[in-house]
Amino acid sequence: MASLVLALVVTGAPAAEAKPSTTDRNGNTTSIARTTDGRAITNEAVAEEVAAFWTSERMAKAVDLDLKPVRATESANSVRKPDGPAGSVAPVAPRIAVGGDDMSIQLNESQTVGKVYFTTPTGGLASCSASTVGSAKRRLVITAGHCVHQGGGGQWYSNWQFVPRYRNGVQPFGTFVAYSLTARTAWINNSSYDEDMGIAIMHNGGSYGLKVVDTVGGNGMRWNWGYNISLMTALGYPSNLGAGESQQYCQSGTWHAGGQQIRMWCNMTYGSSGGPWLQEYNDQNGYGYVNSVVSHGDNPGNGQFDGPYFDNDIKSLYDYAEALSPA
Repeated sequence: MASLVLALVVTGAPAAEAKPSTTDRNGNTTSIARTTDGRAITNEAVAEEVAAFWTSERMAKAVDLDLKPVRATESANSVRKPDGPAGSVAPVAPRIAVGGDDMSIQLNESQTVGKVYFTTPTGGLASCSASTVGSAKRRLVITAGHCVHQGGGGQWYSNWQFVPRYRNGVQPFGTFVAYSLTARTAWINNSSYDEDMGIAIMHNGGSYGLKVVDTVGGNGMRWNWGYNISLMTALGYPSNLGAGESQQYCQSGTWHAGGQQIRMWCNMTYGSSGGPWLQEYNDQNGYGYVNSVVSHGDNPGNGQFDGPYFDNDIKSLYDYAEALSPA
């Protein structure tokens, strides 16, 4: 098995040392989102600076994630069973009308899914995939833990921006900048693939100055639904398909992959990291139920990859991020 490991392009000075992260007793960790020079992105003015930083030229230079072999950290025999009853969060519709030819939904172009851009601690420009998820405060974007933090011994990423339904340089809904980043502590401390999950809390932004879920809607989410799902749809921006410039998809059943992880057939690699695995994806409205995210694969392009199994851990992270979100 291999991890999605970042190939860096150094474009500037290292980030300033950020303030300590905050960890709760349930295994969740958060940090205020920051600029490359370490300033907290806690107001609209700084968020606008981050959005301005991500010019089309810088986005084009962002490096997708690479696939390199590493030693597995979890035993294939350490199966952890669901630790509670199956649960769901329902999809949430936007609060604005979505119209126009450019807004039409296609199977591989959900408005809830987009590209993520961020800078690394050495100043590199990088990208991942992510998607919105519905909640009462309507600010959450779900991705992989390794798309918000480097993992054990590493740091949080900076200048974190989400571009829903990005396509070949077009940003039909504008951009949204992160206010806070959250991840499971097991990823932060130990790079545990079992808990390679992250949720970003977003500032208002986009083309209308609204919350991200008010603008594009949000997927539902499910946990404790078992390892074997008959049909899952994965969406993301892999560089091996479409050069990372358009959403791609694959569909497959899922099965247990060892540890607390699930596996599905898919030939997406590289920048698909953090893209959602959706149950009951509806290509008429672009919504489904997030049931995992792209975490890592084995040999690039061989046709399968793994994601963390969504159990009470993801519900805990979701509740934690929602509680931290501004109203």
